[in-house]
Amino acid sequence: MTDAPVATSARLAPPVAKEVPQERVHHGDMFVDPYEWLRDKDDAETVAYLEAENTFTKQQTGHLEQLQEQIFTEIKTRTQETDLSVPTRVGDWWYYSRTVEGQQYSLHCRTAAGAGDWTPPTLEAGVDVPGEEVLLDGNALADGKEFFSLGAFSASIDGTLLAFSTDFVGDERYTLQVKDLRTGQLLPDVVEGTLGGATWDLTGSTLFYTTVDDAWRPHKVWRHALGTPATDDVVVFEETDERYWLSAGRTRSDRFVFLVSGSKTTTEYRVLDADDPTGEPRVVAPRRQGVEYHLEHAVIQGEDRFLVLHNENALDFELAEAPVDDAAPERWTPVISHSPGTRLEDVEAFRTHLVVSQRRNGRTEVRVLPLSDDGYGESYPIEFDEPIYTVGTGGNPDFEQPTIRLGYTSMVTPASVYDFDVRTRERTLRKQTPVLGGYDPNDYEQYREWATAPDGTEVPISIVCRKGTPRDGRNPALIYGYGSYEMSMDPAFGIPRLSLLDRGVVVAIAHVRGGGEMGRRWYDEGKVLQKKNTFTDFVACAQHLTESGWTAPDHLVAHGGSAGGLLMGAVANLAPEAFTGILAEVPFVDALTSILDPSLPLTVIEWEEWGDPLHDPDVYAYMKSYSPYENVEAKDYPAVLAITSLNDTRVLYVEPAKWVARLRATATGDAPVLLKTEMEAGHGGRSGRYDAWRERAFSYAWVVDTAGAAHETSPKGS
Repeated sequence: MTDAPVATSARLAPPVAKEVPQERVHHGDMFVDPYEWLRDKDDAETVAYLEAENTFTKQQTGHLEQLQEQIFTEIKTRTQETDLSVPTRVGDWWYYSRTVEGQQYSLHCRTAAGAGDWTPPTLEAGVDVPGEEVLLDGNALADGKEFFSLGAFSASIDGTLLAFSTDFVGDERYTLQVKDLRTGQLLPDVVEGTLGGATWDLTGSTLFYTTVDDAWRPHKVWRHALGTPATDDVVVFEETDERYWLSAGRTRSDRFVFLVSGSKTTTEYRVLDADDPTGEPRVVAPRRQGVEYHLEHAVIQGEDRFLVLHNENALDFELAEAPVDDAAPERWTPVISHSPGTRLEDVEAFRTHLVVSQRRNGRTEVRVLPLSDDGYGESYPIEFDEPIYTVGTGGNPDFEQPTIRLGYTSMVTPASVYDFDVRTRERTLRKQTPVLGGYDPNDYEQYREWATAPDGTEVPISIVCRKGTPRDGRNPALIYGYGSYEMSMDPAFGIPRLSLLDRGVVVAIAHVRGGGEMGRRWYDEGKVLQKKNTFTDFVACAQHLTESGWTAPDHLVAHGGSAGGLLMGAVANLAPEAFTGILAEVPFVDALTSILDPSLPLTVIEWEEWGDPLHDPDVYAYMKSYSPYENVEAKDYPAVLAITSLNDTRVLYVEPAKWVARLRATATGDAPVLLKTEMEAGHGGRSGRYDAWRERAFSYAWVVDTAGAAHETSPKGS
């Protein structure tokens, strides 16, 4: 008898992707791409390579398994697992969601509302709610599935029907269904391949939904008559311009259905009476290149009006009004005139007031504009005390409500839900996300500092750390950035982040150009042929952290995802010496290849964000000069952890796969380069909350180790 093989602990060699040179020629420039073959995810060799990378990453991070489990346990034990949201009133019902300890997904519920009662019922987690109806149980829907995402969740106006949609793959193609809430039975109405949302007409007999084309561009709004087969559904409108995407929604007043065509720079609304679903949509204001506008229906002095938030001759937007039957631009009458530096972001109309969301000096603000028989009153802000915070509206679906539901957070204050009563101007805290285990915000400090970019621009940074953290240049640190699409990365609280802070990690958000933190100019100066400002701003913020004593380059990890992953790849090329590690999640690191191919998801509608390198040689040359994949060089790089998902439709897995292969083949030094691919997930990663916590624990354990932080937490006050 021979002995059984003995397992060894031999270290795996890093996977080496084969090179299959493919030439790409544009504008007289040739680029030879050796790893484009990885784009075929149905090829067994591609899958084998990704799995080999996963195996290598697992081995390389094996020494962190105990730390990963500690961080996961910390997240879990700090989270109130059996919990529920603050109920939101819609019609005759209070709607809310709740979670149960041990279950991955939420239950979506409702309970009856009393006439005229705008104070949400006080519900206690884990205690039965009188009269509760469980409308959908995500755990039951996800049973036996590796992935689950709920898209549409829309009750008819009378509350008798529920339209909902599900995705079990992660590719964001949803199946739309209808549940009769009177009987609990699913109706035979099933529509495959929808985008995710659904809008009821006023009568509850018709649903509007959106589908995408082969490039994942929402391009058709359909009408589905309840009780008829999906094959009989009618296209209400098709957007044929490939630069535009299409959406549909009903106004808060329930008066209209809006069909919205939008590009990165231009908007066009079509309007349909919500009680006439088979009517012909009419254009409100024809599209004009560079003019963006947002419509809201309001009743002003007893008359139906459209509120128009627009940027015509108003860089940071202006609020106007116009008649609903003739809202052409020449009829737009200013309500809030343009004020440079105050970016008007949204307006919401209610029976007695308007709510305006805006930002100024890098901070969010909410203002109330009262309405009366005389028209508009004097606006006033809803004020908070902390020097750094984020506030915004949410959960305000009823046109008649006299309260404004607000979401509030800061880097030390957990997510909080307030109701603001416009009659009394009183603010009531309805819920603050519980943090178990004795969390005390006084144990932490937050700061707003400013870095100076190479062109002299002052770039804001939000910083949070343990109270009393010394500025001696020895702290481990994590700096996060995004900087695209005018999306603002405002300061917010996160339970998982406590696992970093309690290990002495300083956490910073770099509010770089390309985002919207400082208004429309901030966005314009970080896109197309000024995109490099995003990268140099981020490097300036990193240098500020080191020069001001917060950390040092050998303790600083950079973090970004999606378009923020492009930022990660760019700064790794631009200033690798500034960082000890790069955490890049679903990173857009092969940007030029993607934006050159109109057949790929979202490419054409992205040309107004990045430029059109296919037809413009200047844009091609500019993008090639910063696109991370093309600019990998033979030099020392920081440690890299790239995380992606096989079914991601927004940033294809092939981008980080090619980038990692090129880094490993080209970079000098011995810093590890790792790739982790979720084989059953989409752009947002794993879908269940426990799975998501484990993924965050995995990446944070890598950050702790790479930044040189202690694996154990420090006692409070140390």
